[in-house]
Amino acid sequence: MQAERMEQDGCTDFDFFVGRWKVHNRRLRERLKGSTDWEEFEGTSQARTVLGGLGNMDEITLERASGRVYGMTVRLYDPASQQWRLYWADTIHGIFDTPVIGKFKDGRGVFFAHEPFEGQYILSRFIWSAITASSCRWEQAFSTDGGQTWETNWIMDFTRQPE
Repeated sequence: MQAERMEQDGCTDFDFFVGRWKVHNRRLRERLKGSTDWEEFEGTSQARTVLGGLGNMDEITLERASGRVYGMTVRLYDPASQQWRLYWADTIHGIFDTPVIGKFKDGRGVFFAHEPFEGQYILSRFIWSAITASSCRWEQAFSTDGGQTWETNWIMDFTRQPE
């Protein structure tokens, strides 16, 4: 019965992500400025479950032209709301960003936050999609008009690596 509840309420949604990954990144050099200039770089990530399966975390190394960046995401599932909270931190800022909150539906995860960006509050959106046993995609987008339009500014394509 417990396993059935876990499947229904979503706390296993990120189980697909546990393991080692190679990551190809495309990131807009300038965000919310009409830029079409993308920076491409590689990375590696390793994810594991935490809190007895109620969450997971990954550590990522990004090999950007401007230098290596380390980051981490902590994903925590709230059984009461049946939603996830995703917290990001990196060596550029050294703090957790405002969490994005959301859930999976039909194999696609969508998460939102209202967060500060360059002196204004914007909406941010994370999407997890194209999930298979050996690959998945994450993308980030920003909106300055309450979600009417979105600028996708970072795409990560993950390929599973052998353990």
